[in-house]
Amino acid sequence: MFERTPMIAGNWKMNLSLDEAVALAEAVGSGMGNVSDVEFLVAPPFTHLSAVRSVIDESRIFLAAQNMHWEMSGAYTGEISGRMLQQAGCTHVILGHSERRTLFGETSEEVNLKVRAASFLGLIPIICVGETLEEREADRTFEVIKEQLDVSLDNFRADQMMPTTSILAYEPVWAIGTGKTATPEQAEEVHQFIRLWIEKTFTSGVAAQVRILYGGSVKPENVKALMTEPDIDGALVGGASLKGDSFIPLIHYRET
Repeated sequence: MFERTPMIAGNWKMNLSLDEAVALAEAVGSGMGNVSDVEFLVAPPFTHLSAVRSVIDESRIFLAAQNMHWEMSGAYTGEISGRMLQQAGCTHVILGHSERRTLFGETSEEVNLKVRAASFLGLIPIICVGETLEEREADRTFEVIKEQLDVSLDNFRADQMMPTTSILAYEPVWAIGTGKTATPEQAEEVHQFIRLWIEKTFTSGVAAQVRILYGGSVKPENVKALMTEPDIDGALVGGASLKGDSFIPLIHYRET
């Protein structure tokens, strides 16, 4: 059985001043200790990327952006390209986050274009999917997730190839920033469904290697229970990643 390396990823969203972001990055870098069997990633606001990169450059922390446009350049006021993100030091990019979908009307078709552009450049996409509370209560979770996967990864499906470095993230919309968390069993059920979709769409080998993160009010109190599930390969963390005393314990979840 292929052993996937867990990842703990901090999505800082539109939070932290430049000084606060740099200080947090320094704290996380020093707080990692000798942990070598978990990968770490932070996704600061665009304006903080270069400064945070300079702090984590010598560490084992990956740098991600929170979004990108699918074009390389052009008259797209307010947007940023994947090539620009690479020049700022990014290795990863979060795409299709539920807040992009719900607050800004981002569609899975647009996510597909972004995934294609990121992959072309060699940026590793962290592709987010998830259902709303209404969709879950209507028993439409799997239907919604399948549709998001089908469309958001349409270019991969057309090529009949999904890079195994790609990362998926299941983030139930009803559990993001609400304090509610899917139970480990609820999260595992959807992660298992996603892995089966990868296997059916591509191959069992790809399914065995692609990591699927859980995002939705992950905190030190629940991370270990989530991470014991066989198809949960890490966490995409929001609020708990904004302070060292709640983010660093997530890095050491195996030790608690």
